[in-house]
Amino acid sequence: MPDYRLSDFVARFGGELLGTDVAIRQVAALETAKSDEIGFLANPKYAKQLGNTTAGAVVLSTKSRASTDKPRIVVADPYLYFARISTLLNPPARPASGVHPSAVLAAGVMVDATAHIGPFVSVGEGSHIGANCILEAGCRVGSDVVLGDGTWLHANVVVADRSQLGQRVIVHPGAVIGSDGFGNAWTGEGWFKIPQIGRVLIGDDVEIGAATSIDRGALGDTIIEDGVRLDNQIQIAHNVHIGKHTAMAGCVGVAGSTRIGAYCTFGGSAMILGHLEIADRVNIMAGTLVGKSILKAGTYVGQYPVQSHEDWLANASHLRRLDAMAGRLKQIERRVGRDDAEQGE
Repeated sequence: MPDYRLSDFVARFGGELLGTDVAIRQVAALETAKSDEIGFLANPKYAKQLGNTTAGAVVLSTKSRASTDKPRIVVADPYLYFARISTLLNPPARPASGVHPSAVLAAGVMVDATAHIGPFVSVGEGSHIGANCILEAGCRVGSDVVLGDGTWLHANVVVADRSQLGQRVIVHPGAVIGSDGFGNAWTGEGWFKIPQIGRVLIGDDVEIGAATSIDRGALGDTIIEDGVRLDNQIQIAHNVHIGKHTAMAGCVGVAGSTRIGAYCTFGGSAMILGHLEIADRVNIMAGTLVGKSILKAGTYVGQYPVQSHEDWLANASHLRRLDAMAGRLKQIERRVGRDDAEQGE
């Protein structure tokens, strides 16, 4: 790893350097950082850690520039700046180009000479593997699949027939892209499976977490636009459309034919029902059930705060009686109205 000094970071990423131009080997948390490591402070409530840190340097916001005498870089967004330094200091180890002898490539497969095809990978007929792609051990790529330049499939990823992934897409282990959507018609006696004949189309710079499933469309396509971030164990059903730079935390579920706008965020375990419309820049809090369309940007929440079991039982008992209480309240309001009328008020 090359040696970097604070001035190297400033030259690459901007910011204001205050104090000694020290050498930095690695990034670290403030409470564990060593003298050749750099930490950051983005939230003022952790300022005590800044006073106790042994880090060689820190990244601070403009408001916190005078919080320490340590060598520091002052920027508008310390968290983002720290992420850029970490990316520079920790580049992923890329395997060498070439096709492993155990890989199976069907007829008509096009593999760029710069790509890496790992052990026990299989690629179906007519698929195209772009420049600098990496397919780690055990991946299965179906027929007529397109993987854009720089796409990285980690171990045991499945990409089903006719799926298309853009450039620099990262798919983590065990994810499944392009499996059948959940389409069934009731016959009166049992379920009749509906063929899922659409595709999955994924844009550039998308990241898909481990064990996440993205179903292909029933008739049209399931579409994931540029820059989307999907965490682990997410379910995206058939014909869903997710706008650019939307991010979803773990265990989110999106039912079929829902259209989600750009720059949205979804907290962990949020559930979105099918055939809904979610506007751009909507923030859904963790554990929220979205049962109707949201047509206005903003933050939405639908879960109760945590409480003791005893409090929950007491509140639940009141909830069960709300309908009866509302009926009695209406009777009282009508009676008061009649009494006021009789008295001429």
